[in-house]
Amino acid sequence: MKRILLTVAYDGTSYHGWQLQGEQPTIERELNRVLSEMTGEDIQVSGASRTDAGVHSLCNLAVFDTEARMPGDKYSYAMNVRLPKDIRIRESREVSMDFHPRTAKTEKTYCYRIYTDKFPNPLERLYSYYTYFELDHEKMNEGIKYLIGEHDFKSFCSVHTQAKTTVREITDARVVRDGNEIKIFVSGYGFLYNMVRIIAGTLMEVGRGKYPPEEVKHMLDAVDREKGGPTAPPEGLTLMNIRILNPDELTIK
Repeated sequence: MKRILLTVAYDGTSYHGWQLQGEQPTIERELNRVLSEMTGEDIQVSGASRTDAGVHSLCNLAVFDTEARMPGDKYSYAMNVRLPKDIRIRESREVSMDFHPRTAKTEKTYCYRIYTDKFPNPLERLYSYYTYFELDHEKMNEGIKYLIGEHDFKSFCSVHTQAKTTVREITDARVVRDGNEIKIFVSGYGFLYNMVRIIAGTLMEVGRGKYPPEEVKHMLDAVDREKGGPTAPPEGLTLMNIRILNPDELTIK
């Protein structure tokens, strides 16, 4: 038996998220299907991040166990000719049987993209949220700074979360503008259900001038979802990077 680690990129537009949901199309379902066909085993992958419906990724991590003799680095090639074109394995490798991306200490970085203009750009519609409102990205950047550090993010978490605690740590956060595009970058050791999308929705309200940047701190301190801002749509969100903080965990023992 050996454990294989996959780095998975996908366009989430056509999928009901990462996690299995009955007969609905999901990323996990496609990976399980292809790997089971390849190995003749009942393969069930386990991922690092359970991204929502419509959310994209450049680097989600997933592991599976197999008795197959294929070298770990060959799975990416074999899977990519069988997967739909909107899912690709960027890397595959054999790792320690003790390694699991959900329990390993990692830092994840998300980016939420907003496209602002008089009219929508059809080429941006699947990978950014469009608004005709003028957004002050500098005020948005002021507001997001209040979220850096360890806090109780209950105000920025879906009421449907099943997490045991809503305390999380954001290690870096910033808002930048590039022409008509505004990007919200958020990095941290773990995120709650809808957390980044709620942060994005809140910051857009700040950018519109609905409330000042310091109101973000008041929302955070309230520890009350009703005090937080709206949840931004999923299409603007992409999981950009997952950094394994202790690479030695990957070493085959």
